[in-house]
Amino acid sequence: MKKAIIVTAIGVILGAIAGYLYYLNIGCDSGTCAITSKPLNSTLYGGLMGGLVFNMLVKSPKKE
Repeated sequence: MKKAIIVTAIGVILGAIAGYLYYLNIGCDSGTCAITSKPLNSTLYGGLMGGLVFNMLVKSPKKE
């Protein structure tokens, strides 16, 4: 249980960093893009996606 939380938290942090870097390097200059027009939106979306992806890597305990 504790390992799953740690792995998911690492995924959220890495995803947030990746989302912000995406905003800086690619982003949307016109302001019409919903996710990449603002750094906060891009960072939060990246954190959400990173948490979901890293959470998939955690093996669930087997029920007996």
